[in-house]
Amino acid sequence: MADVKPVTASTFAPLRGAKRWEFLERARTIRFATANEDGSIYLSPLWLVVHERRIFIPVDAASKHGANFEAGRPLAALVDGGDEYATVHGVRIHGTMEVVEDGALFDQLQELVRTKYFYKNHPYADAYFEFGEFAGRRYFELVPEKMIGWDMRELAEVPANEARTLPDHVGDRLLEAE
Repeated sequence: MADVKPVTASTFAPLRGAKRWEFLERARTIRFATANEDGSIYLSPLWLVVHERRIFIPVDAASKHGANFEAGRPLAALVDGGDEYATVHGVRIHGTMEVVEDGALFDQLQELVRTKYFYKNHPYADAYFEFGEFAGRRYFELVPEKMIGWDMRELAEVPANEARTLPDHVGDRLLEAE
């Protein structure tokens, strides 16, 4: 038999282009799996912000992911949602991480995090940013080598109530109460 590619959600319900970037912008959590020094896998959710179609991750100095990123160890990331067959959607990302050295970009990313995860006078905002200063928060850019997205919602029709007003001449076709 000739080479047959398996049918996957990303082939018949792809999430690509502008839709993928908008999905990533709205996403609240990205799950990272990185390889530790001993070869074991470290898996945890992190926050993310998207700026100019680039993905940035805030990381505090003590983070195992940060050490793994800096060491250039293998990583995979996943942003996903939905819990029913017809609602699952997500983006799987393979790539590398680069530390953000630009101070102005760092400040922009801090403000993006502030507006995405905190509201005015949020009770935890000050603590989050103060801890970041204390802990040496840095931002890493996830530079994708490959992104695979899928969105099963593209295939599902949302049930909706309909309201129709039919012309009088159609009235004889309607069931009437006796």
